[in-house]
Amino acid sequence: MLKMTDMQLWQGRIDTEDGAAGKRWHQAIKPLDSKSTPGLAVLGFPSDEGVRRNKGRIGAAKGPQNLRLAMANLPKTFSMSLHDAGDVTVENDDLESAQSTLGARISELMNSRHFPLLLGGGHEIAYGSYQGIARWIHTHHSGSTLGIINFDAHLDLRLPSPQGSSGTPFYQIAKQCGATNQAFNYLCIGAAATANTPALFRRAEELGVHTIADHEITPWRIANVQQQIKTFIEEVDFIYLTIDLDVFPAATMPAVSAPAGRGVSFELFEPLLDTVLTSNKVRLADMAEFNPSFDIDDHGARTAARIAFQISNAVEPLFENI
Repeated sequence: MLKMTDMQLWQGRIDTEDGAAGKRWHQAIKPLDSKSTPGLAVLGFPSDEGVRRNKGRIGAAKGPQNLRLAMANLPKTFSMSLHDAGDVTVENDDLESAQSTLGARISELMNSRHFPLLLGGGHEIAYGSYQGIARWIHTHHSGSTLGIINFDAHLDLRLPSPQGSSGTPFYQIAKQCGATNQAFNYLCIGAAATANTPALFRRAEELGVHTIADHEITPWRIANVQQQIKTFIEEVDFIYLTIDLDVFPAATMPAVSAPAGRGVSFELFEPLLDTVLTSNKVRLADMAEFNPSFDIDDHGARTAARIAFQISNAVEPLFENI
């Protein structure tokens, strides 16, 4: 079900003495409607049904609301329009219908030349996100290839048993790709040996998944990791970018369902994210697993807001090509 956002969430500091240069997101964002000019469209998926099914600690359904609060005070450093496209909610634990609705909403936004920035919710958001961008490619860029880049401690290739969850989205995507004769191009960055069983790594190998382990992401290996990312991107036409916030160390991101024992440092994550964004191929991005119930003094929310800031500033140079 689609619900429009309470725009009162978007409020914060106002620096009138600085004029236009002092403007923040809360002063610029407008509810999306049919007359909205193409721009960055924030869309929430307040769901933790997939986390519950995956036996994780619930609370991610409150993520989009808290992330909007954290993003409200971001400085507006781009000229494109900024919209709030509402929330797609899960009704009566029917995750599958909500994912389908999310996919339809995303494709509508993309058809109208908006860049969707999605806020989760659990990582079950990914299956809905894929449905949306896959539909857009089929309609407007038939024959083009899609690559999925996931920053995540987990491969999320569990088998639905019997239902999908926050741990199954990329296996579900792989099966859908097979059913539609599409290539399954999936790169997982930050996968942890302690967070994935041998069965999951074996499944990843069988499906041709590219993985970069968390322990490979060090200052002295960063150039090599960036080259691996560039090589993956060169083989596809478009990128769907998804960021599971549990990819970061628990000290940086405590507010997730499954905090990382090691994780990827934020200082190394930012240049890797920049490598993805400067490819000019990203057309959809989401952040998943933020759980404000476990946040400490808004540390996690502020970290996620910084990621949104980095994505939004990269989108504007891409915008003419969207």
